[in-house]
Amino acid sequence: MQSWDLNSVALSPHAPEILDSGEDGRAILLELPAGGSLREHQVHERAWLVVISGEVAVSSEAGDAATGGAGLMVQFEPSERHGVEALSAARLLLLLTPWPGLGHPGSMDLDAKRSVRLRAEERRRG
Repeated sequence: MQSWDLNSVALSPHAPEILDSGEDGRAILLELPAGGSLREHQVHERAWLVVISGEVAVSSEAGDAATGGAGLMVQFEPSERHGVEALSAARLLLLLTPWPGLGHPGSMDLDAKRSVRLRAEERRRG
């Protein structure tokens, strides 16, 4: 058994702390300063975001929104685009499963990673 006091783990804003990681999932603790955000993004895994302290506003590309403080939990489907804004300094727990998810660079072989990098470079060049 492992345990963590999520309120006592030493964190710096925007410097996530991976608490645990394995094939079944990954647990990440992070802190956002008031006004800080995780701009619209997506992850390859199913994700659960739990507010430990502070208050956040969460939005999805589909137009869904949730605002709340400690105890708020939001679930995202794999690849669902979303954003998080800290309305006050906020400590968040992010759970991702499975880890790494389908399409995540960590789950690809070297040839697949090269292909993804080449496509990304082509998109950047326009």
